[in-house]
Amino acid sequence: MDSLSQVVLGASVGGAVMGRTLGRSALLGGALLGTLPDLDVLIDYGDAVANFTEHRGFSHSLLVLLPASLLLAWVLQRWRPAISLWRWWAFTGLCLLTHPLLDSFTTYGTRLFWPLGDPVAISSIFIIDPLYTLPLLFAVLWALWRPPARTALATGLTLSSLYLCWSMMAQQWMTQRVMPVLAERGLDQAPRLVQPMPFSTLLWRVTVLGEQQRLEIVTGVLDSGDALTVETFPRSPQDYAEAMQVPAGRKLAWFTRGFIDVEAGPDQLLVTDIRLGVPGLHPFQFVLAEHKDGGWKALPSYKLPRPMANPQAWPALLDRTLARQPILCLTTLEALPAGSACPSVMP
Repeated sequence: MDSLSQVVLGASVGGAVMGRTLGRSALLGGALLGTLPDLDVLIDYGDAVANFTEHRGFSHSLLVLLPASLLLAWVLQRWRPAISLWRWWAFTGLCLLTHPLLDSFTTYGTRLFWPLGDPVAISSIFIIDPLYTLPLLFAVLWALWRPPARTALATGLTLSSLYLCWSMMAQQWMTQRVMPVLAERGLDQAPRLVQPMPFSTLLWRVTVLGEQQRLEIVTGVLDSGDALTVETFPRSPQDYAEAMQVPAGRKLAWFTRGFIDVEAGPDQLLVTDIRLGVPGLHPFQFVLAEHKDGGWKALPSYKLPRPMANPQAWPALLDRTLARQPILCLTTLEALPAGSACPSVMP
C-alpha cells in the first residue's frame, strides 16, 4: 500500500495498544514502525529486476519481523521497565507485522515467509484506496487532538479491516461474473488475475492468459448487467520461451506468476509486468538482454521510463467506475456507451 496508508495504520495500531500509557508518542512510534519495512527501497540489489523482485522481501517477512519485534521490545523495555516486555512486544509486533499483511492484499507481491515460499498477492485492493485509508486517517487525527481516543482508533481499524473483507468478497463476485464468458472460450481453467482498477473496489480488471492471446475484461460492482466487453491482446509463446533463457526473465516470471508480456525484438528483449497498470501504461518494463551472435546476451537489466497517462483517461475511469458509461477500452483508456466496440490489437 501507499506510504500514507502504512503510516496511519501503524499509528492507529500503536495508539490502540499504547495510547493510554504513551499518549501521542504511541501514535508517532507506531507510524515510524509502520513505515520501517519499506526502507528496503534504499538497498541496491544490483540491477532493475533484482530491485523490483527483492522489494518487499526480507524486510516484509514475518519470519524476520517477528524476532526483530521481540528484540526491539526488549530494548524498549530496558528504556521503560515499568511497561512489561509482553506489552512492548504487542506494540512493536503489531505495528511491524500489520505492514506486510496489508501489502499482501495488493497485486505487487509480498514475501511474507522470505526466504521460503512464493510472494503472496491476494490482489483485492489497489495500492491507493481512499476508502481504506480515510477511516484510519480521521481516527489518527482525532487521537492527536484528543489522546488517547482509543474508541476512535478502534473504530478506524474496524472499518478499514471490514473494507479489506469486502474487497475479497467483491473479488469473488467479479470472478463468478466472468466465469461463464471464460467457459465459452475454453479458458475457465486458464491462469487469471482479478484485481481492482485504481482507487476503489467498485471497478475490476480480469486478466486471463491463453495460449496465443491474453484476455482483458473490465467489470464493475455498479454494472447493470450489460454484456461483458472482452479485449484481446497477442501473446507469443515463442517470445516467452526466449525470455526464459535469461535468468532475469525466469525471475520475473516467478515473481509475477507468469503475468508478463515479452517482446523479443531484433535488438533487445523487453519484458513487461502486465499485472500493474493497464495496457499502454504498465509502469514496470525491463530490458533484459541484447541480441548478439545469433542469441540473447543477458544485460544488467534496466527499467524503461514510466509511460505518461493521457489526462482524459482519468475522467473516463471515473465514468466507468460509477457506471455512467458501461464500457472502458483498455487499449485506448476511453469510456464508451453500450454497444460500442473496443479497437482490436490482435495481428
